[in-house]
Amino acid sequence: MKRILLSLVGLLLTTAAGLTAAAPAELKSFLSQMVPGQAPDAIEETPLPGIYQVVYGSDIFYFSEDGRYMLRGDLVDLKTNTNLSEQTRSTGRKAALSRLDEETMIVYPAEGETKHVLTVFTDIDCPYCRKLHGGMAEMNGMGIEVRYLAFPRAGIGSPTFKNMVSIWCADNPRAAMDVAKSGGTVESADCDHGIEEHMKLVRELGINGTPALLLDDGRLIGGYVPPKQLLPMLEGKTAVPGRR
Repeated sequence: MKRILLSLVGLLLTTAAGLTAAAPAELKSFLSQMVPGQAPDAIEETPLPGIYQVVYGSDIFYFSEDGRYMLRGDLVDLKTNTNLSEQTRSTGRKAALSRLDEETMIVYPAEGETKHVLTVFTDIDCPYCRKLHGGMAEMNGMGIEVRYLAFPRAGIGSPTFKNMVSIWCADNPRAAMDVAKSGGTVESADCDHGIEEHMKLVRELGINGTPALLLDDGRLIGGYVPPKQLLPMLEGKTAVPGRR
């Protein structure tokens, strides 16, 4: 994202006076010059006349119709108190997650009917990840299926990464996860685990901490939330912290 933003700002500062991008097709052509080799995921007209939304993964920019001005920030409908930018990010997160093979996840199924699916980026050495795991039975009992993705924050090749590989490659990954989350030691193992794909998704979505909770509608919560507070968020009855 930093490279994209610098490219956008740099070219705008040097060439803005000569821009005449009056249509989305021309705007797309202009953007291809600013960020060579990386086409935007979407260019869409916004409810604000003359302003277009340009999406690169989880990064969103706004351009004036003539291409001269760029806005960096969230577009909010104050009448409905709706963050339109966050809606776009949520859609993008859902699409990105759908590309992952569920076989690479460690899944704790809901008891009875599955009412919600919660995807959690977790690190076994993260205290609040362990606290969240402590509420697993409560979440499952509420009808929440929990799917774990690995995010060893120390990076690929670190002791945490190797321990998480051992969990993913265990004969019973859920049992191994339970042991690790309680501070126990998991027997070393290796396999085709897919954790690198999880970490690519972490970078794509701009996640920088654990636990990171991805709700089934694409909203993202950074940090621990108790199960009783989490359920109404999943149901859409309460807002996600920090989001409209």
